[in-house]
Amino acid sequence: MREGSETRGHRMRRTGEFKGVSVVVSSLLIAGWVQAQEVTPNLAERLGYPAESRLLIIHADDLGLAHSANRASFEALRAGAVSSGSVMMPCPWVPEVVEFQRENPDADVGLHLTLNSEWQWFKWGPAASRNQVPGLLDPFGYLWPGVEETLAHARPHEVETELRAQIELALKMGLRPTHLDNHMGTVVRSPEFLAVYLKLGREYNLPVFAARPWLDMAPYGRELIGALPEILDGMSGLYEDPGRDGWTEAYARMVRNLRPGVTQMIVHLAYDDAEMRRIAFDHPDFGSAWRQKDFETMMSSGFRELLEQEGVRLITWREIGRALGLTGRQP
Repeated sequence: MREGSETRGHRMRRTGEFKGVSVVVSSLLIAGWVQAQEVTPNLAERLGYPAESRLLIIHADDLGLAHSANRASFEALRAGAVSSGSVMMPCPWVPEVVEFQRENPDADVGLHLTLNSEWQWFKWGPAASRNQVPGLLDPFGYLWPGVEETLAHARPHEVETELRAQIELALKMGLRPTHLDNHMGTVVRSPEFLAVYLKLGREYNLPVFAARPWLDMAPYGRELIGALPEILDGMSGLYEDPGRDGWTEAYARMVRNLRPGVTQMIVHLAYDDAEMRRIAFDHPDFGSAWRQKDFETMMSSGFRELLEQEGVRLITWREIGRALGLTGRQP
């Protein structure tokens, strides 16, 4: 999940955004799209670790967005500074990600399912044919820039058509995704969109990113917790400029505060170069300089030493998928 003026910070409102979602989730459970699981053993134990382990996925969002984002993310993945990443299939630099995974078959790369095109001058359209998903498109044929616009115009069947097209395109190009997650949180802001997200995860036999913190804030949270075996125990990320504390201390605080279980820390990596500066010219949050600082922090020896000192172990979505039998649909 990532930027968008109405979603920065990914603060789920506790009001009526999810009205009616309990009915949808109950239907999912009855239909068998989500198989109920016992609360214990917890996810860490199912991965073969002690229950009190602190396991962390450091996840690079937005592969495919730009060459700058790809280069930084690839370097961090190769170095083991991040353990996972995900690609935005409607974006222009996807073929470079395909080649990276071909050359690095063990790289943990999922699909960053995308329903928005949020930058002012750098735009993309759908993976599906435009005439199949008119509600997802702004007047110029691009995906809507904001989450609220997508919620107001898109229909669930259009969301399913588009997300399915993104997954099928990835498979056709030769990607073998390890998981599904989502851009800007759009798919979790509507009960019907959420149902599509979960359905596609089960159909393609892939784990979907969901974490207890945002489920706890939604009326349907109690129904989903314990129903999806891959639900993570925590999520973290930098969604506001840390100011005087700086990037190093902000991320160090997240590591020190990790609780037992599996947490995903979301980072946004790129170089502060001409390409990324032009894309994000009016976007200081998650902009070019921001992404460079994320990259430098993850790559620093001090951050790696902190993980060791805190006894935090990096894991991948591939590990989760293998442990739960969610290893992708065979071609």
